[in-house]
Amino acid sequence: MNNNFEDLGLSHGTLATIRGMGFTEPTQIQGMSIPHIVSGKDVIGESATGSGKTLAFGCGIIEKVEQGKGLQALILTPTRELAEQVKDSLNDFSKKKNLHIISVYGGVSINPQIDNLRKSEVVVATPGRLLDHLGRGTIDMSKIGVLVLDEADRMFDMGFIDDVKKIIKRCPKDRQTLFFSATISGRVRELAEDFMDKREIISAKKQVDPSKLKQVYYDVSRNLKLSLLVHLLKQDRSGLSMVFCNTRRTTEFVSRNLKSNNIDAVAIHGGLTQNKRIKTIKSFNKGNVNVLVCTDVAARGLDIPDVSHIYNYDIPGDAKDYVHRIGRTARAGEEGKAVNLLSESDHDNFSRVLQEFRSLNIKKVKKPYIKKIKPVVKSRRNHSSKRRRRHRYH
Repeated sequence: MNNNFEDLGLSHGTLATIRGMGFTEPTQIQGMSIPHIVSGKDVIGESATGSGKTLAFGCGIIEKVEQGKGLQALILTPTRELAEQVKDSLNDFSKKKNLHIISVYGGVSINPQIDNLRKSEVVVATPGRLLDHLGRGTIDMSKIGVLVLDEADRMFDMGFIDDVKKIIKRCPKDRQTLFFSATISGRVRELAEDFMDKREIISAKKQVDPSKLKQVYYDVSRNLKLSLLVHLLKQDRSGLSMVFCNTRRTTEFVSRNLKSNNIDAVAIHGGLTQNKRIKTIKSFNKGNVNVLVCTDVAARGLDIPDVSHIYNYDIPGDAKDYVHRIGRTARAGEEGKAVNLLSESDHDNFSRVLQEFRSLNIKKVKKPYIKKIKPVVKSRRNHSSKRRRRHRYH
């Protein structure tokens, strides 16, 4: 692997930008993939979230795309948040070339996107909204020279793969295709066989250092789970913490109760407006709040540095989601801790995690003495009872 950006075949302008951003040496995925990308080869890259893959494919885009010559690069992402994140990163990388880079996704007005598409050279998009633009004839894909599929495995998990195939077929055949995925599954390989000719397959080691990651679990009754979470978060306020829940409803419930117990927490799930989701992530990334309560879908693909603790308030039904969750801490030599709160309903899911990933070392910890807290009751119930009383007397 190359240990210097100067050895990767990048132009002086791109190297100057990378140095100006404070990057001193490439990550493993960058060192292994950038030489192939800048030389124009098709690449499948296996790399965890937060390992630097955006800069890897971003370098190829910046080197090839020219200002004022129409849409030349398309990046597909599974979520709106990831589309925003990739767009922001590419804008940082391409400042010297002054490229027009936009994000395109649903949940917001389509008209500004239509206007921006006319002058953009790079588009970062979610599949559904991009197909909408193709149907309306508001996007010209005839000049696309670089196509990137980011978080390819998630495209399958979230049911987008048929849309992705339709989009790829609308791109010029004479193009460079790059797939990046946390895991190169059989499904990703089959997709590559359909849409790539000669390809380089690159697998970077996982970013998480197992020796730095401590994993524990507590057996706790359901009615004490929230109290235990509050206790643990108040005991250790160092760094940023992510609390994972399986549903939007639980996410809102946990977030509201943490705030009512004087813990700085914000929630993110698919039920929030796009602006609210973006604002929430930025607030957490800047350290304005210390605890992010989230669902897997809302957090997928987001690169959030400096996370010291992962709390699984619910154990996920899919064992792979457990690995994705804990992979957000213990990075780049830092220590991290994954804490699992197990009540009766979590045991089946937890057993599946242990069976599928036998190398996980998760130790049972004795539950500390905790003070039971009274959960915040939804105000809606009070309003409905008041309404009933009014109807009774009027």
